[in-house]
Amino acid sequence: MANHNVHPDIRTRMEFLKDKERISVLFVCLGNICRSCTAEEIMRHYVKEAGLEGRILLDSAGLISYHQGEPADARMRAHAARRGYRITHLSRPVTYDDFFRFDLIAGMDDRNIDKLKAMAPGLEEEQKVVPMASFCRTKMVDYVPDPYYGGDSGFENVLDILEDACGGLLAALRKEE
Repeated sequence: MANHNVHPDIRTRMEFLKDKERISVLFVCLGNICRSCTAEEIMRHYVKEAGLEGRILLDSAGLISYHQGEPADARMRAHAARRGYRITHLSRPVTYDDFFRFDLIAGMDDRNIDKLKAMAPGLEEEQKVVPMASFCRTKMVDYVPDPYYGGDSGFENVLDILEDACGGLLAALRKEE
């Protein structure tokens, strides 16, 4: 990965995943209506462009079930649509089984990551949890901020960060340095 700020544990996790024929990635934020569903859609777009649809499986979820069954925030959908992304995911909460179904679980901020690690059934599952921002190649950020209570610039910033991070994640999964 081009980002030299990536923690050695994440590099080890990515090396492990490179040997797998199929890789499954779960993106997680608080409610699954802004950041994680957008990361899923951007990554889906990049995976399709790379011709890796059968190799990389994607989903997203939230840490709370408040928005369960709801579409993504209308503002997020509108901003994403301007960039050519169509977010169709319906919100769902993280489940116990997700820790076994997914090879990598990308949290959007430190609170998400801490909660995911606390929810993990064991050490092996906890090691699947990584910060999404660690895959950024050009953006110098520590986390993906929640745009929910902000204005247009917050949604655009999240899209910028997620495009960068998803590009870095795809490069890491494709064994590119």
